Amino acid sequence: MMSPRPPATVSADVMSSYPLLFHPAPGRTIAWRDGAPVSVRTFLADVARLAAALPPGGHVFNVCVDRYRFAVGLCAALVAGRISLLPSTQTPEMVRQLATFAPDTFCLHDAADCTIDLPRFRFPEPGASDAHDDIAVPQIDAAQVVAYVFTSGSTGTPVPHRKTWGLLVRCVRAAAERLGLATGPDAGKHTLIGTVPAQHMYGFESTVLLALIGGLAFSNRQPFYPADVRAELEAVPAPRVLVTTPVHLRALLAADRALPGASLVLSATAPLPPTLAREAEARLAAPLIEIYGSTETGQIATRRTAQGDPWHLLAGVRLDTSPQAHGDGQDDSASDEVGNEACNDGGPCAWASGGHIEEPVPMGDAIELLDDSHFLLHGRKTDLVNIAGKRTSLAYLNYQLNAIPGVEDGVFYMPDEAPSQAGAAADAAAKSGDHAGNCADIPACGGPVARLAALVVAPQLSAADLLHALRERIDAAFMPRPLRFVDALPRNATGKLPRNVLAMLVAQRPNEAQPETAPPQRHAACNTAHTAPLTFTIPAGHPALPGHFPGQPIVPGVVLLDHALMAIGAALNRSFDRCRINSAKFLSPAAPDETLDVGFESTASGAIRFTVSAGQREVASGVLSAPNAPDAPNVPDATQAHGAARA
Repeated sequence: MMSPRPPATVSADVMSSYPLLFHPAPGRTIAWRDGAPVSVRTFLADVARLAAALPPGGHVFNVCVDRYRFAVGLCAALVAGRISLLPSTQTPEMVRQLATFAPDTFCLHDAADCTIDLPRFRFPEPGASDAHDDIAVPQIDAAQVVAYVFTSGSTGTPVPHRKTWGLLVRCVRAAAERLGLATGPDAGKHTLIGTVPAQHMYGFESTVLLALIGGLAFSNRQPFYPADVRAELEAVPAPRVLVTTPVHLRALLAADRALPGASLVLSATAPLPPTLAREAEARLAAPLIEIYGSTETGQIATRRTAQGDPWHLLAGVRLDTSPQAHGDGQDDSASDEVGNEACNDGGPCAWASGGHIEEPVPMGDAIELLDDSHFLLHGRKTDLVNIAGKRTSLAYLNYQLNAIPGVEDGVFYMPDEAPSQAGAAADAAAKSGDHAGNCADIPACGGPVARLAALVVAPQLSAADLLHALRERIDAAFMPRPLRFVDALPRNATGKLPRNVLAMLVAQRPNEAQPETAPPQRHAACNTAHTAPLTFTIPAGHPALPGHFPGQPIVPGVVLLDHALMAIGAALNRSFDRCRINSAKFLSPAAPDETLDVGFESTASGAIRFTVSAGQREVASGVLSAPNAPDAPNVPDATQAHGAARA
């Protein structure tokens, strides 16, 4: 369990305090709320009103979905001397751990029916405006703790990382300078549009803090689907900055619709293939900058991915592979845990320091230093794979896979127990004169071993073509066995892939594409016999929820079907283009952020029965029929319902 950490000694800041906002005048626009501008004076009045109304409690769990309310809540907590808590998830277990970490925590929310198990305080409805021109901008002590941002940690226990106002100001100002948002004729005029939540470290820095500290404006909405992103780009005036992820960007470009122009595109949370970066720059008529950083350090480097691989450190930030960079006097338990995880693999460990970083931080990535300000990134050190004495990382393999023309999305996967086992087995195969790829077939290997696998979305490629392209890019020892084609990868809101779902997809046997032989079977009828549980959650910020229903949101049935079909299709490695929904029943409402399980099985006729449950409570059930099945009535194609929630 987490426990409150004692105050740590912080490095002296160059200034004793900084303003809450860096906008030059009270009449400047700081936000756009549903297409309407909000001035700095109105924002400050809302902050003062909320700060005076906050209930007792020194820690605030800010789960406001509306980005404007989140920002007002963050600033109100800061002005009132409270500390915001920003965990990576909002699961019941995470909430219980927050309560242990800070027993005086209360939840600030803007939902009509918040079910988080903490003392709750709903964001108040706006009152009569008391904004005036001479309203003072609060000054915040540079050493004041703004928030604890949490990571999962190597053990799964959330690890808190303290963020002071001075640290955040220095970090974001350096980023604004690097991105060209702080100077030039358009300085202070940009509006930030984020497809990522404000509670995530990337969204926190690049949509909320970049506006507050960079003197910019931000949109309150979090568009998710391509149509929503296009609409939001059109709803705010130029110049616009799109803050997004590779998964959102890929979906936006795949929609093949004309896009409003942007001045800048930012991407983070997952590696960005250069081909996708180049297409995004062309379609959005804007440079695309990729951001590198971590929860521990904040953002520390950028690169223009379409123009090259090297990363450029922010001003003042250093990377050093010398152990002395750690310092003898550090006793920060969170950094120690990260250091143990990052540096115990025997390879060189890069430490980040300088600039806005208050104490040296070990990086969990394999980094190759090019000079004092540039480096190459070779993936997570925990992702390293050693086969037949050859070493690479899953991130590098993913990068090469997604760089192949025709690959829309793809990921390599290695089971938890596989790296050392696979390495030993491959070494044994090498000694016996056999190829590493045949290691499972020889006695020296001790029987079958887990192998690298790959899941790929590439509708226009055959397995042979894809494997041939992979051989041009990666060593033969790392070729995936098996290689599976899927219709979509189960990415979450920030583009990450749940490992348990990947394991389930890789474990499926039907339609496995063997090297050089089997083509992808993506358009077969629904006739596979299989049973599997899958899990998904509809976030409270989903765009279908505000009108369904105001004051008491529940997940619409079409959204439930959409996610259930995606999960089943991915698990079976099949498309539902030619299947029909024979029947569907909605038995009880599903709430936002509720964990939903999908179970399914196929019948002898090829139909698939499925259920959606929340714990022991059944939420929905239905039957998918194969095309031209005798019992299939004239009902809409599954893809019509499947796509309705995305329109």
